Amino acid sequence: MDLNELLRPEAVIANLKANSKKQALQELAERASEICGETERDIFDTLLQRERLGSTGVGNGIAIPHGKIVNLDGLHGLFARLDKPIEFDSLDDQPVDLIFVLLAPEGAGADHLKALARVARLLRDADVASKLRATTDAAAIYSILTHPQASPSAA
Repeated sequence: MDLNELLRPEAVIANLKANSKKQALQELAERASEICGETERDIFDTLLQRERLGSTGVGNGIAIPHGKIVNLDGLHGLFARLDKPIEFDSLDDQPVDLIFVLLAPEGAGADHLKALARVARLLRDADVASKLRATTDAAAIYSILTHPQASPSAA
């Protein structure tokens, strides 16, 4: 699964301002609502419930909050590069500055897991992560995420 199947250009936030995990999730839920048509409240509640099971901060400044929403029409991704790192209760206790939200329909099953694995693999690539951190241009970030091997190095 390619990320361009999950992520639309308008689903990239190049410089999200948030002071806490909860505030970041609220901001992301608001943008996700515009993209997928579900209510901001449903998205926020879904992400918060998942965080209560254990942090989605996977380490190295990366978090992948995710969840399933009953009436969602397909898989949807949303990416944010934070203007400054925030505490996220990550596995390595490091603050987070790159967040990829993944929303899936209730019955997504294996597709949801495949998408999560694809996102995690991509963001764990040190070269990709450094390029994402080096740019504040949403179009460039979208290009890095959807075509990582073809993206020029960020200047």
